[in-house]
Amino acid sequence: MSGDGAHDTRSAARAIDALRRGWPVRVAGAAGALRLLPVESATDAVLAGFSPDALLISGERAATLKLTNQLAAASPGPVRIALGSDRTAARGMAIADPALDLANPMKGPFRTDPLGVEDAAAAAIVLARHAGVLPAWFVSDDNAAPVEAETSVTAIADYADPLRLTIAARARLPVEASESGELVAYRSREDPREHVALILGQRDSSPPVVRLHSECLTGDVLGSLKCDCGPQLHAALHDIAGAPWGILLYLRQEGRGIGLINKLRAYQLQDQGFDTVDANTRLGFPVEARDFGIAARMLSLLGVDAVRLMTNNPEKVARLEKEGVRVIERLPLALPTNVHNERYLATKRDRTGHQL
Repeated sequence: MSGDGAHDTRSAARAIDALRRGWPVRVAGAAGALRLLPVESATDAVLAGFSPDALLISGERAATLKLTNQLAAASPGPVRIALGSDRTAARGMAIADPALDLANPMKGPFRTDPLGVEDAAAAAIVLARHAGVLPAWFVSDDNAAPVEAETSVTAIADYADPLRLTIAARARLPVEASESGELVAYRSREDPREHVALILGQRDSSPPVVRLHSECLTGDVLGSLKCDCGPQLHAALHDIAGAPWGILLYLRQEGRGIGLINKLRAYQLQDQGFDTVDANTRLGFPVEARDFGIAARMLSLLGVDAVRLMTNNPEKVARLEKEGVRVIERLPLALPTNVHNERYLATKRDRTGHQL
């Protein structure tokens, strides 16, 4: 493929579609480009035509593998690992997938190489997160290696720009907590995720009670006992219904922004004894990967610039204010624990500063 369309915002959407199917992509940066194949879907037959030279992993995963020093680990960037003679799909997964760490304890020694194209490497890690795949790639230095889609650092940044969100539709929606509900749906042209806002009560001049709720299929729909998401969602709706008016923002950012499949991988690691923070970083993701600019944009489109925020997380207050929304008051949301989520909630309290 030619690189003519790599800076088109739609190219990031095409690249995400390609890598979800396990197809190789090319990511162009200011100093050059990377030809990449997602590790989790690679096969030896595909690798034979791709001619891999190295692995690209996120800084968080590299820190787990002791490939970054303490200073770098505080703000990790991607790391390139030379493959050596073993260039098999199994070798790639042994390095990329932490669920295999116990079965493959002796991975090294590793030789890391200079990135050369730092911006493209960083954008590739972000691209993997948008697609919900492990942030690990086979890298080919062969300019003839085939790719199915091309994109760029600029296009990947634009793909997730909250300012691209618009209101697509709205309708009255009576719900169990309140019959005076209105559902507002948002979307952008590139990102298929559709965020929604549920407005309850009659709007007046007071700041609304607002709850930011990140999608949780396992908790919201299936009633998972491993988290408190489902009970939080329903309690928040009833608390909002008791206020003069309020808004529940339902954000399509499953697993704190890492996606459903990676969240289930994190659950596997929790079953091995890791808490939620360590599970995310061992997978190669930041502890918090959600974009609160999306919530700010949704509120802005509703003409709301000041809120009473319902949250136990002071960091959520700070992040929303950083996006330009004034938080007039923080309202706690207290719920009982169960034997399955006690450790999860303790981790929230002790490691991510939640005030429970």
